[in-house]
Formats: sequence, structure tokens, C-alpha cells
Amino acid sequence: MQTRNTVQRQIVLQAVRSLHDHPTADSVYAVVAAEHPSISKATVYRNLNQLALQGEILRVPVPTGADRFDFNTQEHYHVRCTECGNVYDVFMPPITDLLDRVTDSSDVELTHYDILFEGVCAACRNK
Repeated sequence: MQTRNTVQRQIVLQAVRSLHDHPTADSVYAVVAAEHPSISKATVYRNLNQLALQGEILRVPVPTGADRFDFNTQEHYHVRCTECGNVYDVFMPPITDLLDRVTDSSDVELTHYDILFEGVCAACRNK
């Protein structure tokens, strides 16, 4: 099913691109609402989901908190600070054959994976 490229979707995409800190949906909404108060939180959430499905942005699943969004759609990994919760890019080449190297005992055909490293960022270590 083809989706329309709405004005609201473009506003949400621009907000994600303007935030270089892997924002949550609430952070994106705050930026959008400041400029366009008539756009609802539900509209922002719906458009973030659609943009992620279309590959325009990445959704970074965070098991212990709110998912984050990333304007950088190149394959790369992330690290989450366990103290402050911020998410950062990891600068290392992707492991291109990782799915081929996984042996799954449940006979599931693997198609995708997300790697999220955890640690303590420099700012939190220096507190």
C-alpha cells in the first residue's frame, strides 16, 4: 500500500533531522509543537512510525526506555548510557555476515537484528 507524503510527515522528518541526539518521540513532538501547535502528539507518533517503516529514519529500540529515532539510515550500531539514557552512534564497520553466523535452534529464518551496546558515557563518568 502506497502512503502519501503529507506535510505533517515532512515536518516530523525535518524535526528528526534537526535533532542530532537520537530523540524520543516526545522530544520530536516538543520540537514540532513549538512551530506547529495544531499538530497532535498522535500525528507525530504515527508519522514517526511510518517514516521508520519507509526507511526514511531508523527506530532504535531501547528495551529499558523509550525508543529513539535516528536520521542516519546507514547501517550502524548504537550505545546507550545506563546513567543518563542518552543514545550515541558507535563508530565501527557493520558485521555484514552476522546473520549467516547465527545458529538458531528454533528454526526461525532470521531477517534482521538490532545491536544496542550499553555503558557509561564520558559526561556521566566525569560527574
